[in-house]
Amino acid sequence: PGECLHHSCSLNYALSTLDSITLMYPFFYRPMFEVIEDGWHSFLPEQEFELYSSASGEWRLSYVNKEFAVCPSYPPTVIVPKSIDDEALRKVATFRHGGRFPVLSYYHQKNGMVIMRSGQPLTGTNGRRCKEDEKLINATLRVGKRGYIIDTRSLNVAQQARAKGGGFEQEAHYPQWRRIHKSIERYHILQESLIKLVEACNDQTHNMDRWLSKLEASNWLTHIKEILTTACLAAQCIDREGASVLIHGTEGTDSTLQVTSLAQIILEPRSRTIRGFEALIEREWLQAGHPFQQRCAQSAYCNTKQKWEAPVFLLFLDCVWQILRQFPCSFEFNENFLIMLFEHAYASQFGTFLGNSESERCKLKLQQKTMSLWSWVNQPSELSKYTNPLFEANNLVIWPSVAPQSLPLWEGIFLRWNRSSKYLDEAYEEMVNIIEYNKELQAKVNILRRQLAELETEDGMQESP
Repeated sequence: PGECLHHSCSLNYALSTLDSITLMYPFFYRPMFEVIEDGWHSFLPEQEFELYSSASGEWRLSYVNKEFAVCPSYPPTVIVPKSIDDEALRKVATFRHGGRFPVLSYYHQKNGMVIMRSGQPLTGTNGRRCKEDEKLINATLRVGKRGYIIDTRSLNVAQQARAKGGGFEQEAHYPQWRRIHKSIERYHILQESLIKLVEACNDQTHNMDRWLSKLEASNWLTHIKEILTTACLAAQCIDREGASVLIHGTEGTDSTLQVTSLAQIILEPRSRTIRGFEALIEREWLQAGHPFQQRCAQSAYCNTKQKWEAPVFLLFLDCVWQILRQFPCSFEFNENFLIMLFEHAYASQFGTFLGNSESERCKLKLQQKTMSLWSWVNQPSELSKYTNPLFEANNLVIWPSVAPQSLPLWEGIFLRWNRSSKYLDEAYEEMVNIIEYNKELQAKVNILRRQLAELETEDGMQESP
């Protein structure tokens, strides 16, 4: 095993340090299946905006970033308040980290409240302000309503950011907004956590104290709890408080996206379907500028550590699995779907997760030169592998427990090579057979009920004079 791991690390390093992205496998892969759907055009912003028909009076599509000139990490098309013109957006972009001005992430159909996301404001030590930024954010509020700004940094970290030109929204300039700090760890801390966890899972000493000690030292489940708690807070503000939310950390490309995505899983039934979840990843991760190329450059087994490496997307998928485990009938997809997405984020024959932003993907001409993951996944033959047989559409908001006892280790990812899948597969097949048999019996019951109703009707007609 040690020799295999050594060769794996060597290959991993060689493949992750290629001189050009265009030398990676997706540029040479040729599909062996009939392409029914062009995944590159499956989840366009215009199509997603149509789903928010009730919001069209207050929101609009803006093409201000058409040439990626305003914000290099945003897509060409974004959703912004109708009352804010493109010139104002350009001014706001100069006041936000990386040009990431506040944009619509989610519209709650039930009460019209919204989740917006952005980069940190560049207030600096002088307390700089931007009237256009204040106007944009306030444009999302209803008359007499307050909003919440959820900052995914601790207050101390946010204050330190001012010395580097960053900062946070001052209450004096945003009086209708209440700021809440919920610290979510970043970069090297998360990568160290993953490395420690994988090391613990591969420990062959079979010592219980050692295993539990290593698991605790990794802090992985603590990170899961922090992220889920913040997502629940955002969802609570929207659904129970009836208040809109703005979410950001520093850049707005990591913990911000974890929170906005998970809040939608909690609030929006569509996000719990296969296509809805794909749209969520496309909108909140790929188009929103999560730097996949940097974050998923290498695995936890690699000896060299890159500065920007971090399992941000894996943590998100783990959080989704935790909710799926607590609500097994509310998701159209199963655990294998999440595992498949994790695998393709790190190594794939498809171009979907290449690059760090839409701008980079356009320069690489991925749509012309590579195949989309969604083109393959959405084939009926593939979808059947990822469909949850227990699924029953649930239109309610689902509230996951974040108690430590409710958050176990994701065995399907971290202990996948330590356990035999034979019995799990057999149990899964048996469950599917029972569900199918139950459906057949239910169909027979419905037929018999109809026949009984017809017989009762006939008897009634014969008895009448």
